[in-house]
Amino acid sequence: MHERQNDKDLATRVQTVRDAAYRIRMGVLDEGEAQGEGYVGQGLGIADVLAAIYRDQLRYRADDPEWEDRDRFLLSIGHYALAIYAALAEAGVIPREELDTYAADDSRLPMSAMSSYTPGVEISGGSLGHGLGLGVGMTLGLRTQQRTDQKVFVLFGDGELNEGSTWEAAMSAAHWQLGNLIALVDMNGLQADGPTQQVMANEPQHERWASFGWHTQRVDGNDPEALIRALDAAVDESQATGRPHMIICDTRVGKGVPMLETREKLHFMKIAAEEWSVCKQQLTDGHQGKDA
Repeated sequence: MHERQNDKDLATRVQTVRDAAYRIRMGVLDEGEAQGEGYVGQGLGIADVLAAIYRDQLRYRADDPEWEDRDRFLLSIGHYALAIYAALAEAGVIPREELDTYAADDSRLPMSAMSSYTPGVEISGGSLGHGLGLGVGMTLGLRTQQRTDQKVFVLFGDGELNEGSTWEAAMSAAHWQLGNLIALVDMNGLQADGPTQQVMANEPQHERWASFGWHTQRVDGNDPEALIRALDAAVDESQATGRPHMIICDTRVGKGVPMLETREKLHFMKIAAEEWSVCKQQLTDGHQGKDA
């Protein structure tokens, strides 16, 4: 059983998350290479967030994904599937070698994450804008069962801030004082139709969520220490006031692979066959502190 890691010293927790994020990123690249394309940039960008949740915060049993006392992690942005599969492999829920079957015929790892296919996936992500509402419903369900010590984490994208259903859920969570609901938004500045701020300007986000009655923080979503501190603060706040929590995570598309960080930001990336080995070498060099 994996438990929250608050009892360990911060430096140890940060290193654990950093190492896990590296392995998640490598898993994302392996999956992308299997298809030659995919939502690779987003998967690389969100790896630190997933590592912080799965390796530092989430309570679960790798051999029993339906364990009744587990915390829940909901991936609203279903097209980030290759990232959650890599995180589930890191968590021991699925075999690491299964990542090579990503998006293949008869695979348990379809291109968009669906609960009916993959152990450990709580919801079928998309249509976008539904994740937070589902999180509110699950949190209320846990309350009726008097399981308010169990956390519900919801990760959604900045494009979902355009959806009215997201804000209806935000109002509902504050009204019902769902202190064990922790939402995180991936502010990578990119959505299917182009740069997020050009499609529909949505800043300032911190002030908006605070005005809805949420305990709100904004952090560098590629900084493991900042993520751990923010998640710890959310848990502490839930015990003090009962407010729902929003952690706005500013992330970089392609994080960890310089050639993809600097490439034109595309919602769906095609990467040439000869580039995958370069991507993996740059990722490894960066993790080891070498010049890429």
